[in-house]
Amino acid sequence: MSEIATILSILGVFLLGAMSPGPSFVVVSRIAVAGERTDGLAAAIGMGIGGFIFATIAVAGLTALLVQVAWLDIVLRVAGGAYLLWIGIKIWRGAHEPIEIASDATARAGSFWRALRRALLVQLANPKTAIFYASMFAAMLPSSPPLWMLFVLPPLLFLNEFVWYAVVAFAFSSSRPRSAYLSTKHWIDRAAGAVVGALGIKLMWEGMAAARRGFAG
Repeated sequence: MSEIATILSILGVFLLGAMSPGPSFVVVSRIAVAGERTDGLAAAIGMGIGGFIFATIAVAGLTALLVQVAWLDIVLRVAGGAYLLWIGIKIWRGAHEPIEIASDATARAGSFWRALRRALLVQLANPKTAIFYASMFAAMLPSSPPLWMLFVLPPLLFLNEFVWYAVVAFAFSSSRPRSAYLSTKHWIDRAAGAVVGALGIKLMWEGMAAARRGFAG
């Protein structure tokens, strides 16, 4: 397989991974439908930055630390799960609150950065994503990849994540999805909060189970 074909294959696999439902999709779609389109695009940028960070870590070989240093993996799982649980609780508790659309430029700028930061933290909250990046690189990259390939993969994966979540942001910030959301906000937010919270609990449970196995061993 040529080097270009290898890169395209990697991008295809990671695009499919980004398209699979998960907390990232829930958070970006909710940000887009509850705020302005620029907020959704900010969330897409946050997801892209997260992909860039994970790809850079994988290229540098630092993901091996998660496999070799068991306590680090456990800490990241529990901390990431706790953050997702906190996000889920916030969404659930805010289900009955009306949406406030920022009207002035300063408020909109603050909303943009909040959306970016929130999406980035959700992306980084799951250490299993880092392991997925490393395992896919190990499986799909040639044994001795050229240096240029290692340099271009992180920015390409930024674009991969950004483009998909920008599509999500545009879709959910259009008038029909927004109207449907506003009319059923209470139930949608409760469902979204439950999904994100459940994923956080699952991640924390996996971390604590790994800790118990470590102590038992």
